[in-house]
Amino acid sequence: MKTIRYELAEGIATLTFDEPGSPVNTMCLQWQEDLTEAVQQVLKDRDAIRGIVLASAKSTFFAGADLKGTMRLQASEAPRVFREIELVKKNFRTLETLGKPVVACLNGTALGGGWEVALIAHHRVAVDDPKIQFGLPEITLGLIPGASGITKMTRLLGLMGAQPYILESKLFPPREAMSLGLVHELVPDASALRAAALAWIAANPQAQQPWDAKDYKMPGGTPANPRIAGLLSVAPAALRQKTRGLYPAPEYALAAMVEGAQVDFDTALRIESRYLARLIVSPVAKNMINTFFFNLNAIKSGQSRPPREGRWRPQKVGLLGAGMMGGGIAYAQASRGIATVLKDVTLEKAQAGKAYSLKLTQPRVQKGRMSAQEQEALLARITPTASAQDLQGCDLVIEAVFENRELKAKVTKEAEPLLAPGGFFASNTSTLPITGLAQASARPEKFVGIHFFSPVDKMKLVEIIRGRATDDDTVARAYDYVQAIGKIPIVVNDARGW
Repeated sequence: MKTIRYELAEGIATLTFDEPGSPVNTMCLQWQEDLTEAVQQVLKDRDAIRGIVLASAKSTFFAGADLKGTMRLQASEAPRVFREIELVKKNFRTLETLGKPVVACLNGTALGGGWEVALIAHHRVAVDDPKIQFGLPEITLGLIPGASGITKMTRLLGLMGAQPYILESKLFPPREAMSLGLVHELVPDASALRAAALAWIAANPQAQQPWDAKDYKMPGGTPANPRIAGLLSVAPAALRQKTRGLYPAPEYALAAMVEGAQVDFDTALRIESRYLARLIVSPVAKNMINTFFFNLNAIKSGQSRPPREGRWRPQKVGLLGAGMMGGGIAYAQASRGIATVLKDVTLEKAQAGKAYSLKLTQPRVQKGRMSAQEQEALLARITPTASAQDLQGCDLVIEAVFENRELKAKVTKEAEPLLAPGGFFASNTSTLPITGLAQASARPEKFVGIHFFSPVDKMKLVEIIRGRATDDDTVARAYDYVQAIGKIPIVVNDARGW
């Protein structure tokens, strides 16, 4: 086996995923072959095994499908893909129905197929790190979870409870996974994972999945429940309104959820496989994978960033205008640890802009997804003010005032002299050419457009608009700033100004 290490010691069979030459583990063809071999070895050693541990040799647990391989698929290969998916699931089912306790040691992120690997386990132990993410992002790539993810998440959370995590590809950190019952135990670091796994195996010599228990009932009920049936009756129309029939993945996923909820578990798995095999060879899926995975990864790696040594991160950023845009940018910055000065013509307006961050965080505090201390620390990073002097020493100042050339020129001249040495100025304009606005600047080479989309807290893309005089260093630092606040930078030319 090349991608899986199998070890049996003191009754514990450990399957360690370690794809050679790759920073992450994927469901490549070699892994699928190795999984079959590993499962056959488990069956041979069955009498000597008292527990199974799934682990990773990478810094993450498992990344998911081999998307490069997916891009090469042809429509005629759908039957072969179906057989391969079914074999993977057969191996999964063999491990989880063996009668031996299976524990997944989640040392890092597990997405897509990686989360489906984790779902093999009867018990999931994760490192308590908010940076770790779990979930099924397949819909965002034009695919559906097809290695048992739809079937298992639906049976774990119910038809309605699972929808955000399947149809909307909502990801979740370990603590949220714990609150949902998707992770069963948290440990402080990766070194504690194996001990926790062995302790659970010792305490649970026999284990089965919830859906294999005789008394299992789907949370919330099946489509036969009148309340569920009523909610599901409007779901296809709501999806069609969003997708306009051009985006089949959510519709396939919903169909697999509903159809699968009406049959036994193994039949539900087969329904899921059929939908994925049909979808994965489609042009829509390939186009979306190329756009939303490969192209976005190129952006994230800095393909359009001008050369500049090291990554830049501002310590203090000023915002001019505390309306919806300014308030949203303030939240984006403060949530990423950046000190923010939020200025408006009156203190009351500036405070109202800060209150937007309170509005966004309060529901998270109430649901236990954010502590009151974390909320307090975030809000403390935002300083509302009516005084331009509070902008003194900012590494970057962004104006988000009304789309009025004279007003923008006025605030530019007022704030620019207060920048820290080497600081630069940006405009959030959506309509006015940057080259023209830069005429109000004493240093047009340090003037750039940073255009956010509304609402800022939800929209990931940010345009970096290079004016005729904007230099490479300023564009590179603007690029780094956008990434520092968790957004995706797109560098564009100032077309109207050329």
